[in-house]
Parts: sequence; structure tokens; C-alpha cells
Amino acid sequence: MEYRRLNGSGLFVPALTLGTGTFGGSHGFEGWGHTGTNEAARMIDMCLDAGLNMFDTADIYSRGLSEEILGKAIAQKRNRLLIATKGTFPMGDDPNSKGASRFHLTEACEESLRRLGTDHIDLYYIHGFDSNTPVEETLRALDDLIASGKIRYIGCSNFSGWQLMKSLSISERYGWSRYIAHQVYYSLLNRDFEWELMPLGIDQQVGTVVWSPLAAGRLGGRYRRNCPAPEDGRVARGGAPVRDNIVSYERLYNIVDVLDELAEETGKTVAQVALNWLLQRPTICSLVIGASTEEQLRQNLGAVGWTLTPEQVKRLDAASRTQKPYPYWHHDQRPEFSSQLF
Repeated sequence: MEYRRLNGSGLFVPALTLGTGTFGGSHGFEGWGHTGTNEAARMIDMCLDAGLNMFDTADIYSRGLSEEILGKAIAQKRNRLLIATKGTFPMGDDPNSKGASRFHLTEACEESLRRLGTDHIDLYYIHGFDSNTPVEETLRALDDLIASGKIRYIGCSNFSGWQLMKSLSISERYGWSRYIAHQVYYSLLNRDFEWELMPLGIDQQVGTVVWSPLAAGRLGGRYRRNCPAPEDGRVARGGAPVRDNIVSYERLYNIVDVLDELAEETGKTVAQVALNWLLQRPTICSLVIGASTEEQLRQNLGAVGWTLTPEQVKRLDAASRTQKPYPYWHHDQRPEFSSQLF
């Protein structure tokens, strides 16, 4: 397994992280998967044997059940792995059971520690920007949790460019801990991340951790031109975090055509090729891979240990390229003012 430094910190993380959204399967996550404790433990052993030692969860996944299953599955192994979890989204009907307030984050962190059966969280994410809470309140609460030893590092997820930049500026102003990681959606199918968030990550040394790198399974090799969508896939089950209305299926099929060619050339699977392309992009530190079966996990682990050639990368770049929105297309008209970082 390749390890990469999480930009802006001294923490090294594996190029692949196991996402545990499939653990549990309740409270709105029925379509994601129903992995129980025994199977979760076997998957974690498979990951550790392959050198994958980082596991990603969130309090909202199956209303805490994912964290509970992960906690049981890693019993007696805590010192061998890194745990990332998230807080912010609603955990109940009480108005204070959600958001990025000091009140909720303190309570959410304590509950996550209890469910996970650990005394610290290695990487704690704000799951989404909370415009109802002052950014200063959020960052000071997180800094206090770090000072208390309950959190080692902090990250954010699904922020816009200005939200992340404002947060980094406030951390710098007051000398508080800063976000070292941004967990985002990014794939060959949707490359919006490149327009602003990737340049921001390069400039500010914020590492990128990618969720749904296979576009909720659409880039896994089962979605093809003139073929019916798989009835047992995440999209059909209602477990796709990537909405169907942002997907152009004609574009997807064009990308899969190239993935098929490269899979044949490399002897790898379509999914492995799609994941390998992402691992060569700037700021990418780790991809959160999911698996509902041990075989699926074994396949995804095969995305590392080899590299697409520059020519093969260019073919995927061309097949997946989209028109940029304003002002980015306007910036491209003045390449002399661009650093051309990627």
C-alpha cells in the first residue's frame, strides 16, 4: 500500500481508505448495504493485511450503528489503524442535535468516541458547512477538542471554496488548528472539484480525500451503453450519494468505452482503472472505497501498486472533460496569468 502525507500535516495516510457507510443499513441507509460485525471484522483484517489502515465513518451513518459496528470490529486492533469520523448532520429532532455549534460538536464527539470504543479520533470532519453557526465558534470548539486529546486532526467535507478559505483564514488569525483535509466528491464522471477546490488545496496545502470515487458504482463496469442499469446496484437501491440528475449517461458511456480499452491494455478492471486515474490527480491523498462484499473489497484494493501511463491518463482526461463555468472559462483565455498547476 502506498502512503501519502496528508498535506499541511505530518500525518501519513494510505492511498485507499475503507468507507463504512455500508456497515449497518438502517435509518435511511438501507440502500447502502447491511454489513454486520462479523463481516466487518473480516473486511478490516483484509484491509490491514493489504496495508490499508484508515477507516472512515460518520455519526449519521445508520444513526450511529456504523460507528458501533466499526468499534466492535476493531476491538484489540485500535493501535494498528486510523479512524476518521464526522459530525454536523442531524442526529435527532432537537434543534441542538445538529450543526457545527460548540454544544453539538462537543456532544457529537463524545458520542462518537463512546460508539467507537476509543479515547481519541484521528481525523474528525465537519460533515457540511453550517451557515447558522459562526465559523469562529466551530473552529474554537474543534481546537479545544484537539487540546483535550479527543481529536488528533480536523478536516471538513463538502465545503465550497469560500467556506474553506474563510475557515483557514480564521484559524490562521487566532492560531487555532486548521483543516488539513477536505473530503469531497470527485470522479471521472464529475470533475467540478477541479475548478476551484483543487487549486485552493494546492495553494493552501489542504489534502483531498475523495468520497464516491466510482460515482456511486457507475464507474464500476456494470453501467454500459445499451445495457439496462443493474437492479441490484446502489442507484437502484436508493443508496447513491451522487444524484442521478447530475449525471449525463451518454457521457458516462463514453468514459466507460475508454475505461474498457484501458482495462484490456493493463489487465486491470474498469473500476481499478478509474480509481488509479484519480490517484494521479493533484492534492489527492486517499480515496474512500466502499464494499458490500469481500470480493468487491478485494477488487478495489487492486487499484494501487501500478500506474497508468501518461498517454493513458490523457485519453481518460479527454473522454471525461467538460466545459467549465464562469469565471473559469474566462481565466483559461489568459493562460499567461495561470500557474498551470494541473
